[in-house]
Amino acid sequence: MDKAIISVATTGGITTREQTPNVPITEEEIAEQAIASWKAGASILHVHVRDEDQLATCDPERYARVQELVRAEPGCDMIINMSTGGRVGRLTEDERIAPVRVRPEIASYDCGSVNFGDGVFVNSPQFLDKLAREMQEYGVKPEIECFDTGMIENAKRIIDQGLIEPPFWFQFVLGIRGGAPATVDHLNLMVNSLPEQSRWSVCAIGRHQLPMNAIALAMGGHPRTGIEDNIYYSYRVLAESNQQLVARVARLCNELERPVATPAETREMLGLPAFQPEA
Repeated sequence: MDKAIISVATTGGITTREQTPNVPITEEEIAEQAIASWKAGASILHVHVRDEDQLATCDPERYARVQELVRAEPGCDMIINMSTGGRVGRLTEDERIAPVRVRPEIASYDCGSVNFGDGVFVNSPQFLDKLAREMQEYGVKPEIECFDTGMIENAKRIIDQGLIEPPFWFQFVLGIRGGAPATVDHLNLMVNSLPEQSRWSVCAIGRHQLPMNAIALAMGGHPRTGIEDNIYYSYRVLAESNQQLVARVARLCNELERPVATPAETREMLGLPAFQPEA
């Protein structure tokens, strides 16, 4: 099996300080926990940013600031994956595409529409076509986020059009209301539906996070952890930080004999160019 690629989702677009005081909100807080998570074993930072009211935004200046702060850490070669999701139903398509123009190595590509909590997360075929073309133009690798099996079929059609190139990087989002449940049966179906030359990761919501991380590792996939998806470390015990969650998953990788991939090894597996430190 491959070495394990650990992604950390530090903030998300929904988690509030009322739910947990430990969610990083400002660009400085996000970068601080991202760097600590890199030191704990995460090679990919999946990042959302917030505005002055602590609401999710796709403001490219805020994304650029996070990237700048992470890159300022000596030796930090963490891969930055910017979300194009924003706030469900509250951003325009152009606002959602804006992070791509910051030229992160990876950006999220939500491959279809889904009921999301009390709203609808709309990703029309026309938007997906436009977003894929922007990613090609700016040299950004899509992280193909799939909330159910139908989104994998959407991805295959886009791949057949030549808009996404291999190797493909899929992120299965399990356990949200409106999406596929976080079960072994559903994960197995999704894995068996993938096109060739695919690698895949799993993020699962709330109490499903840790068991689905373990199952993914046992199946040859990769884990995503972080406060975006789950604010707890154990039953009714809040996670102290993102790096605490990453450190646990790194230990789990080693126990399951899936050594943790470095960012350099992750780039090689995902077909990304070698890291070039900024001068």
